[in-house]
Amino acid sequence: MPSDPNGLSDLDKARYVSLTTFKRDGTAVSTPVWITGTQGRYAFTTGDKAWKTKRLLRDPAIEVRVCDMRGRAKPDTRVHRGTGGVSASNADIASVEQALSAKYGWQFRATKLLDGIKRRLGRGPVHEVVAVHLTIPE
Repeated sequence: MPSDPNGLSDLDKARYVSLTTFKRDGTAVSTPVWITGTQGRYAFTTGDKAWKTKRLLRDPAIEVRVCDMRGRAKPDTRVHRGTGGVSASNADIASVEQALSAKYGWQFRATKLLDGIKRRLGRGPVHEVVAVHLTIPE
């Protein structure tokens, strides 16, 4: 059981979380993401054309649980329910990217560098970066 009164310390300390969003038919789709934040307010960045972004724009309901880098959560891992929102604001994106860079260091910067190289080489779909904010009201 988490030690803090809100039960969120597992998310506050998590390196990876499994974000679950929902399709139109209610099917749950989970994907591992890096997050930053604390005390029920978390954020990450992703592409505007990512399926998780599209699902969040249609249905803000989310579930989040601590996981490993491949998205695998232990069977007894606590599930946190909340809502997610998408922001294309440059200020929001810059703030979240700064926090992610502070938390993940060279790994985050390397990912941004590779994304830039792929974009310049015309590899893969062109995505604009958006900030995703998660609220876990526990």
